[in-house]
Amino acid sequence: MKRIVVAGSINMDIVVRTARHPQPGETVLGSELHFIPGGKGANQAVAASRLGGQVSFVGQTGRDAFGETLRSFLASERLDMSNVGASDSAPTGTALIVVDERSENTIVVVPGSNGELSVSDVDDLRLAESDIVLCQFEIPLNVVQETFKRARLAGAKTILNPAPALRCERELLGLADYLVVNETEAAFFTERQHPPADFETAAEYGRLLRSHQNQVVVVTLGENGAVLLSGDDVEQIASHGVQAIDTTGAGDCFVGALAVGVSEGMALTDALRFANGAAAVSVQRLGASSSLPQRDTVNAFLEAV
Repeated sequence: MKRIVVAGSINMDIVVRTARHPQPGETVLGSELHFIPGGKGANQAVAASRLGGQVSFVGQTGRDAFGETLRSFLASERLDMSNVGASDSAPTGTALIVVDERSENTIVVVPGSNGELSVSDVDDLRLAESDIVLCQFEIPLNVVQETFKRARLAGAKTILNPAPALRCERELLGLADYLVVNETEAAFFTERQHPPADFETAAEYGRLLRSHQNQVVVVTLGENGAVLLSGDDVEQIASHGVQAIDTTGAGDCFVGALAVGVSEGMALTDALRFANGAAAVSVQRLGASSSLPQRDTVNAFLEAV
């Protein structure tokens, strides 16, 4: 099995459930409050590990109570923590998440120690040709770029999930062998006013996103599945109709599952169907990391549909 190296954020998610999202200046009452380990990097690493991947993590917490809790949690998820540091000057990253009765969420992220991760923190990162290297945009972009350049030099495969969508040099997107975006991110990076409303438009956005012919682009469309562009092929990957409870972390589950599929040598369409299945299981549970399924659960779900 190939190793999956995830460089990314570690947050404590503070999740509030309420009937509806407040308007500016308005106070509404919440019904539940949860503290759940999160951060796109950590979520994707945990998702990959629970689904059978051999995962090494690169990230940083603060030296505070949240940091201690998160480091203990990640270690319990079978992650190699050799490259996880602790900041002396910044608190652990935090995400404030409001989930309404329709399971739609709004999120405010305070980067904290994630924003202090630097290029020097990947100086000791040893990569091999067999590795799969996965990054997101909740850590400084120069760290993402340096990590991917090191991966290229080692001959490792790279997966980029540029979320949250941030302005960046086109060169950075081009360093990804696999580029995975949702519909909002696809519109952002192609400078379109609206997310793709159908398969054909999503495929068009995907073509515009591609930096070179060998780059694989995946545009996820939530309940409408995903679009895969690989070489000259364009394919729609169907989703699974389930009753969502909380969509927080579903995208991270999808990306982590895709990394496992790639590491196991699955055909791309099979890897994406596996990722869609994992994400479908995750949205039926509350929270980000708490919703990430084990491999046997996903296998059972896919066998039943």
